[in-house]
Amino acid sequence: MIEKENITLEEYRLKASNISKSFPGVKALDHVQLEVRPGSVHALIGENGAGKSTLMKCLFGLYHPDEGTIELDGEKAEIDDPYTALKLGISMIHQELNPIPYRNVTDNIWVGRFERKGPVVDETRMRTMTKELLSDLEFDIDPDTLAKDLSVSQLQAVEIAKAVSYNARVIIMDEPTSSLTVAETKHLFRIIERLKAEGRSIIYISHKLEEIFEVADEITVMRDGQYVGKWPISDITIDELIHQMVGRDMEERFPPSEQTVSKEVLLKVDNYTSADPHSFQNVSFELHKGEILGIGGLVGAQRTELVEAIFGLRKISEGSLTMNGEAIRNDTPRDAIRHKFALLTEERRATGIIPMLSVWDNILAVSYRKLAGNVIGYIDRKKLTGPVERACRELDVRTASMDTLIKNLSGGNQQKVLVGRWLLSDCDILILDEPTRGVDVGAKYEIYKIMRDLVKAGKAIIMVSSEMPELLGMSDRIMIMCEGRLSGILDQEEVTQEEVMKYATRFSNKAKEVVSQ
Repeated sequence: MIEKENITLEEYRLKASNISKSFPGVKALDHVQLEVRPGSVHALIGENGAGKSTLMKCLFGLYHPDEGTIELDGEKAEIDDPYTALKLGISMIHQELNPIPYRNVTDNIWVGRFERKGPVVDETRMRTMTKELLSDLEFDIDPDTLAKDLSVSQLQAVEIAKAVSYNARVIIMDEPTSSLTVAETKHLFRIIERLKAEGRSIIYISHKLEEIFEVADEITVMRDGQYVGKWPISDITIDELIHQMVGRDMEERFPPSEQTVSKEVLLKVDNYTSADPHSFQNVSFELHKGEILGIGGLVGAQRTELVEAIFGLRKISEGSLTMNGEAIRNDTPRDAIRHKFALLTEERRATGIIPMLSVWDNILAVSYRKLAGNVIGYIDRKKLTGPVERACRELDVRTASMDTLIKNLSGGNQQKVLVGRWLLSDCDILILDEPTRGVDVGAKYEIYKIMRDLVKAGKAIIMVSSEMPELLGMSDRIMIMCEGRLSGILDQEEVTQEEVMKYATRFSNKAKEVVSQ
């Protein structure tokens, strides 16, 4: 275990001391501290549930700390609400994007502070300001586009532009690259370097540890709502950082493979072609019992579209499915569930969890009828509680009770609840689209272990991932797509990052970067 270095600073842009915050039954923050220099990137890391987002919400005025002080440039700050935080020079890019869908980019950036010409809003001036802001940040986005028509990465870019537009002294970035490609991430890093040069301070939260080492100057680690320590980024390694985060040694980032792949073909996908002519075309592959089949490629390779079509969420123009030697059709998700398919969607918060319902309700969402019997309108809670508690116990879901709202769980625990939802449905084929997005390193390992246990039990997994280490570390075979076409399938013993990159750009006429390195 490494020793924490005593970092002495003559001046801090932001200093939070002894911050504590409790919710009913939970002490989320326990005398936490954070010290951020001017013109620097300060990474804040920890497992899901460590208290990072709670601390940031205290700094941004969304929560009021029970005790502790916050100082900005040496002066005590009382931050009662986000409006006060923005006036004091603190802006925040939230992990959960919440655009106003039927308003354009200009309105989304300047909402709450519209430019006026007399009694009316000066739309022309605002549009000009937006074009200048986006151009200055090198974002190629039309100011008149409605938010609902933007991609996730474009929405993320709009949020970045909005945060910069406040001319803030401190910019909090909570998982800013979760939906960005490698090229977009490097673009963000260039923006961050420019903001640093202007003397602004960045608080940067991310579960992508390699990314932290590329962008951060200093790092603070939190664990279980408490401050663990602070280090210059040059004085700590990834392995040491993981140890500080989880409080234990993790010798491997991926559990070992137990060679569970059978010769038995569980699923055959033949000539699958999207009804959308701009999407995937003529994709064929086999999935074996006990196999984890990874799907890699660039953003825009149509990986998500393909697996959603297999699950019945998208229409196809031609193609067929054969399961256990028999032809099947998944025209709807109901058909797919009946055929024992499961789909863990890419966007957990948008299309996975039901945020206002409990853990109990979320985990039973697709299994009420199967587990409760056929008595219409009657749910026997006693009969259902046993399977729910058993699933949560086996998946190590950490929650105060089954009645806790799922939105109050950490990202890793939410993901485990969603896995439990499909396990209760007794699925045979589990499709995982970005299974560890926004999940910390400790929870990632737990999810990987669950995946290994599932294939050991004879189930099969299709895993779409934009993280190259995850693809290489967990897949028995990797199927690579490029611009909607299958470009190659590689066995574990022959796969390398360079080989994946080669196939990921196979049909491209211009150089591209892989989704993740």
